[in-house]
Amino acid sequence: MLLARMDEESAMKVIPARIALALFVVAGSAQADFSDEEALALSYGDKTMVSITTGMAQPINRAPAVATVITADDIEAIGATDLDEVLETVPGLHVSHSTLGYAPIYMIRGIASQYNPQVLMLTNGIPMTSVLAGDRGTVWGGLPVENIARIEIIRGPGSALYGADAFAGVINIVTKNAGNIDGTQVGVRYGSFSTRDAWLLHGGEIDGMQVAAYLRVGDTDGAKEPVPADAQTRLDALFGTNASYAPGVTNLGRRMLDGSLDIARDKWRFRIALKRRSDGENATGLAQALDPAGRSFSQRVTSDLTWQDRNFAQDLDLTVQGSYYYLNEKSDLVLFPPGATFPTGTFPDGMIGNPYLWERRFLFSVSAFYTGFGNQRIRIGAGRGNDSLYRVRESRNYTYTYIPGVGNLPTPLGSVVDVSGSGAFMSPHSRSNNYLYVQDEWSFARDWTLTGGIRHDDYSDFGGTTNPRLALIWDAGYNVTAKLLAGRAFRTPSFQELYNINNPVATGNPDLKPETISTAEAAVSWQPVSSLQLGANIFHYKMRDILRFVPNADPTTGSTAQNTGSQAGHGLELEASWDASKTVRLSGNYGYQRSTDKATSRDAGDAPHHHLYMRGDWRFMPDWTANAQLNWVIGRDRIAGDPRPNVPDYRTLDLTLRKGNARYGSWDVAVSIRNLFDATVLEPSPAPGSIPYDFPLARRSAYIQLRYGL
Repeated sequence: MLLARMDEESAMKVIPARIALALFVVAGSAQADFSDEEALALSYGDKTMVSITTGMAQPINRAPAVATVITADDIEAIGATDLDEVLETVPGLHVSHSTLGYAPIYMIRGIASQYNPQVLMLTNGIPMTSVLAGDRGTVWGGLPVENIARIEIIRGPGSALYGADAFAGVINIVTKNAGNIDGTQVGVRYGSFSTRDAWLLHGGEIDGMQVAAYLRVGDTDGAKEPVPADAQTRLDALFGTNASYAPGVTNLGRRMLDGSLDIARDKWRFRIALKRRSDGENATGLAQALDPAGRSFSQRVTSDLTWQDRNFAQDLDLTVQGSYYYLNEKSDLVLFPPGATFPTGTFPDGMIGNPYLWERRFLFSVSAFYTGFGNQRIRIGAGRGNDSLYRVRESRNYTYTYIPGVGNLPTPLGSVVDVSGSGAFMSPHSRSNNYLYVQDEWSFARDWTLTGGIRHDDYSDFGGTTNPRLALIWDAGYNVTAKLLAGRAFRTPSFQELYNINNPVATGNPDLKPETISTAEAAVSWQPVSSLQLGANIFHYKMRDILRFVPNADPTTGSTAQNTGSQAGHGLELEASWDASKTVRLSGNYGYQRSTDKATSRDAGDAPHHHLYMRGDWRFMPDWTANAQLNWVIGRDRIAGDPRPNVPDYRTLDLTLRKGNARYGSWDVAVSIRNLFDATVLEPSPAPGSIPYDFPLARRSAYIQLRYGL
């Protein structure tokens, strides 16, 4: 389907984006009932348009940001089963993993941290940010791709439009609506690690309403990759015990339920989505000690109601939206295994911690586009949000004792005690935010456009912040566009950075201010012939007031969150796509970055200096397509103070073969092999290396998928 026809005319076609607005996410598989020619035009037409950069669809080469668009056909062609596999194909973006259940870390241009709050993820424009840590939740458990219509990514600051956490980049996932699905589809998938998925998608009209529904269930045992040593291994060496489960394997099993509903009629749209993960295993353990017994649960619900009138008044497009976000996470963890011994005592049943939390967010916004000035398009918006960590529970079988010369160490309590009243890791908190922004796209001369924007956010807990951006776009020729971009962005202090209590290792600080970044970019896109598209950009950024936990002068009090230090980075990103023939398309990208921690004058660490991605698509007979993709990650230094050798480079090759396209009354069959040559893939574990040999990812795996159009 992806390579149904690759002639020069279709490669040059520009079709306005049909932005699929649907939400009640739960993974599955979907595909519209289009002819091959129509499908190709929709896929590659949509790739030329983007809306995330200004809020309205426009050609991507003229958008006031460095952006990438990934369509449903792209996702299908590469055989992706999870969002992370898709995002790894984006120039300047590498997907790493944290010790928190292998939750994804989206490293954009070398900016990374354990919780990754510097990247804002949206689903249909609604933030997926957790209140506690500013990430996407500790119990993430993957995100399926079958209900995704397109993904739009900004690399670089986006706070002038999106506010908090649009720092290193913005990822907006647009789910399928009734028009994208147009009928009913069922699908099943089976693969390595006893992975099983089944899904149902339906889209159509009911009593004048456009309805899209999606339901997916699945489970997996997860990859069982070797872990030679862990944090408990070091304790065993110190105290002569044998408690560690290492050498052992990663624990990544889970059960999954996803679902969504999208109802649209006239000017109204209502969406609701569920993402539920249960019996989630904890990878290499929350404390970097293998934990085969621990289990985690999360349930996330998002919903929004939108009213839009594109002709509210002459030259005025008005949108009003309200949304609700709910997250419940429950983790029953064995932080250190039975027999773990500290100077304070031994834990015969293991060191047990059971943190539970409940979060919610309300957002209300009004925005308008005004085009009455002819050569200008002005957008103005305002809104209010409320974030609340409204309930916390915790039980555990330990407290902390300070040992001179060593630090705060866990002390056995003998039994699991409910400490929710006064001893929990945090008490309930909430904060509100009022914001106002304005943006002006001004075509002040032939072939020249200037886009300026500014947004002010006022938070109830740390005050106000103002963030501008500026973009100058020049159509240097009919096939060449150049851009100069500058912008500032911020991320808010998370609740754990502000309000952590009863944690002698990391204490919150209510006097924090936002972390900021200033970025300058230059980009050019060139289409020398109709079959070849090229793009390049360079960037430089500086981060200030970085939020970190800093050791206190009094060693009995551990560390406290502070605004300290700065980081600077620069690099370039190259992209190319070539229709080599009517049946073959070659594409790829290369990213280079260097990022320096100014406090140490050392590399900021963990992120690759070089990242090469290459892809080939081939339609070798009617209804048969093949895809190959190479991912090469090179040059990952350790952070300052980590004496381990640099993280090893790796190369992986994936192959996907597909027959059919799930038309009405027909089957679609796909087979994928990931990491064909069984390469060893490692992602950096935190310093000082309690998992000393890093986080192992899946070796060679295979999947077969069947879909049927009803």
